[in-house]
Amino acid sequence: MQDISSNLDIIDHNRQAWDRQASQDCQWSRPVTPEMIAAAREGQWQARLTPGDLPKGWLPDVRSKTILCLASAGGQQAPILAAAGADVTVFDISKGQLDQDRHVAEREGLSLSTVQGDMRDLSVFADGTFDIVFHPISNLYVPDVRPVWRECHRVLKTGGRLLSSFYNPIVFVGDRNPAYAEEGLIRPAYRLPFAESEHLAPDAVQAKVDRGEALVFGHSLSAQIEGQLQAGFLLAGFHEDWQPSARFLIDRFVPTFIATFAIKSDLGL
Repeated sequence: MQDISSNLDIIDHNRQAWDRQASQDCQWSRPVTPEMIAAAREGQWQARLTPGDLPKGWLPDVRSKTILCLASAGGQQAPILAAAGADVTVFDISKGQLDQDRHVAEREGLSLSTVQGDMRDLSVFADGTFDIVFHPISNLYVPDVRPVWRECHRVLKTGGRLLSSFYNPIVFVGDRNPAYAEEGLIRPAYRLPFAESEHLAPDAVQAKVDRGEALVFGHSLSAQIEGQLQAGFLLAGFHEDWQPSARFLIDRFVPTFIATFAIKSDLGL
């Protein structure tokens, strides 16, 4: 199959795709309400890595904590955490998504910073800047996730927390022909690591590009979890969650959201 990525800057394409989604009020670009901000100011809040609530103890009192919301703009998590008392910086490649956070901050009188950039390069931040990195599902938009973990480790203080989420890679291996799903069949078709630009038929990739949809990558669990360990983290928590609205047949049988809680250790591993 032709590799369309040879003629396409996928990262820039995905940036434009998310700018477009932000302008269209998509699910992940819909700012939180004033009522949610008011509740967060009163201590009633919930930040989300997956559709359900965070496991108990993963993100306790955030007042006065420095938090990097990594690749998670959209006017949702960052304003909630800022209203809860954290010192929040949002880092995202999409200006449109960052604009949603700025909008909520201005509307609610919140103090938060926004920085545009690629999640694999956090060089704008000094070593040991943050207490917490909050990184909801987004690393499927870059071809290699290991630089993300290394940068997260570098910018965290010793003892700092990395809260991240990603898809179980099983969602990427099945044939996407809807006829199989209608028959209740899951036909494995793709090996990991997966890249839409390489593994889908060229006409399917071109159709996604023409529609302005982001192109995704399916990373192995080794890259996602062992990658954190190799970066120097200790894994302190693991959580699986179900897709509330099944997109693929496999979502009905396996909790396809995975979240991890990792700590930057002082053991020098």
